[in-house]
Amino acid sequence: MPLPRYVVAIVVALCCALSTASAQDKTKIRFTLDWKLQGIHAWYFWAKSKNYFADENLDVTIDQGEGSAMTVTRIMSGAYDAGFGDANAVIQTAAQKPGEAPLMVYMIYSKAPFAILTKASSPIMAVKDLSGRKLDSAPGGASLALLPMLAKKNGIDPATIDIMQVAPNLQEQILIGGQVDAAAVFTATSYMNLIAQKLDPDKDFRWIYYADAGVDLYSNGIMVSQKLAKEKPEAVKGLVRAINRALRETMTDPTAAIELLAQTEPLLNKDIEKRRLIYVYKTLIDTPEARSLGIGDVSDARLTDAIATIVESYKLPRVPKAGEVFDRSFLPPKAERMPVTLTN
Repeated sequence: MPLPRYVVAIVVALCCALSTASAQDKTKIRFTLDWKLQGIHAWYFWAKSKNYFADENLDVTIDQGEGSAMTVTRIMSGAYDAGFGDANAVIQTAAQKPGEAPLMVYMIYSKAPFAILTKASSPIMAVKDLSGRKLDSAPGGASLALLPMLAKKNGIDPATIDIMQVAPNLQEQILIGGQVDAAAVFTATSYMNLIAQKLDPDKDFRWIYYADAGVDLYSNGIMVSQKLAKEKPEAVKGLVRAINRALRETMTDPTAAIELLAQTEPLLNKDIEKRRLIYVYKTLIDTPEARSLGIGDVSDARLTDAIATIVESYKLPRVPKAGEVFDRSFLPPKAERMPVTLTN
């Protein structure tokens, strides 16, 4: 016997009300990337596509960024609640505006991507060989700001390095053209720029990482606003949990991850971005420390040293404590954060 119409109407109304209530209960998080869409952003869109954010009762919108340091500015302005950005910019802000800086909750790049790039045929084998040489760097970049510290730690006077400040997109071209002997670069960008110019970044060039030459810093990771961390800690845990799950799944099948990303950005060069994704994972994410602590965590002693380095390099007014910069209480268990081994 069919139900009376008024009963059906009541059931439909209840279902609609429950659905609306469920949608309203979701925590909205405005998330900013560090830059224009690249392969290294694949896991955020994987998490959204696979409904991992929704499973955590989150409604996450993802926007492109304007630079790793700008992620801090965007969050502090209130325009965004969370984002992917530079831990060193968090340190600088925490030193100048205590209690206002965003909080790092999941460190992704456990090795900083700052390096000296030179041709494989160059006599520059180590940082000490930069004395008396000409080097190009992008103005305002961390690679340039940290260069004096790098020089001092390797026993040379920074003033003996002839620095040419150039647009970021011209660094590799000027080096290739022989106008400089080396370049202070951000590896995740320079590596792909060289590939795009049909060069082999592994065979044709030498990379001297700051981290391997005495300036051992952390770099990009997930940061959240002080407001979100204090008022909705479970939402932050859910955000980190979803991203962590997506990151590990992305690296088990980078091809599928890039294909999915290309649905968001059809103009994406899938070959280049897959190589970028794998290169960054191998060099900056899947590090010995990540194998020990799990992706997302940090060494307190190393972070404390990194804070001291940033404070000295930028002449900051105070030295923030490690807890002002990073909070591991939002992390999933270590067993869920172990790096995956690439198979393709």
